[in-house]
Amino acid sequence: MLRTLAGGMLLLASAAALAQSLPSKPITLIVPNPPGGVVDTAARVVAQPLGQLLKHTVVVDNRPGGSGNIAYQTVARAAPDGATLLVSYSAYHTANPSLMTKLPWAPKDFTPVALLVTATNVVAVHPSLPVGTLGELVAYLKKNPGKFSYASQGNGSLSHIGTELFKQQTGTNMLHVPYKGSGQAIADVLSGRVHVFITTPPSVMQHVQSGKLKALAIAGKERHPMLPQVPTTAEAGYPDFTLEAWVGLFAPAGTPPALVTQLSNGVKGALETPEAKKQADAQGVEIHYLNPPAVASLVTGELDYWNKVIKKANITLD
Repeated sequence: MLRTLAGGMLLLASAAALAQSLPSKPITLIVPNPPGGVVDTAARVVAQPLGQLLKHTVVVDNRPGGSGNIAYQTVARAAPDGATLLVSYSAYHTANPSLMTKLPWAPKDFTPVALLVTATNVVAVHPSLPVGTLGELVAYLKKNPGKFSYASQGNGSLSHIGTELFKQQTGTNMLHVPYKGSGQAIADVLSGRVHVFITTPPSVMQHVQSGKLKALAIAGKERHPMLPQVPTTAEAGYPDFTLEAWVGLFAPAGTPPALVTQLSNGVKGALETPEAKKQADAQGVEIHYLNPPAVASLVTGELDYWNKVIKKANITLD
């Protein structure tokens, strides 16, 4: 009983300490994407439990447009007081600096708070392709260079850059067909007008289960719980091809380190709640907390990695 009381007092004390350093106005999580999808899901997974833990109002504000730049610029220019935070998507954060020469923000404009979730990708194809494994797909594409196409969620999207990486690593050639989001891309892949789509499992899971699409491999370290029968790319013989998106929380540069630490600890507690896990599982994303130094290291490494891929593929959004 004493231990229970002591634990409860420590939790309350921790919440009180956090609340004392927070701004009096609500905390706004700026999302660079419209409602729905991995980035918005990550924001909503953390927002409610974080608000409850901090005893503070936390709201989600979707600011889509400009390949994420509207949201990023908004947060970059915000006061560094913890009231305005960016829910950052890996493809925007680490690829846009290489895709655009006149970017209205820079990675240095943000201070990492925490990693929220990760989402691996799946290699899906139309059933008309006479392949049943990733190896068979690679062999078939090599025999038919340039005769087949792949869909992406837009020029410079992770599905675009990631598939170009796949082409580079496998020596294959496919025509790129960009769309504005996954909805129409899925529709054209289902119809057979486009043949390959590398995207997150929630986008294609129901179509794989119904037999309208074939999932050949998961581009991650482990099999996906929503598609347990699908092997990883490593199991399929292509260990170098991994493609995982991440979503993290960032504050404007100059935010006091103590406040960043307090917010990060609050996020960690929020992500550990059963409600957060239930919501993440339902959307097919994996909760994956990292502290500020670990996120900073991740960003640095991916900026260099994707710069090389993008330059080699000659991708630009200018």
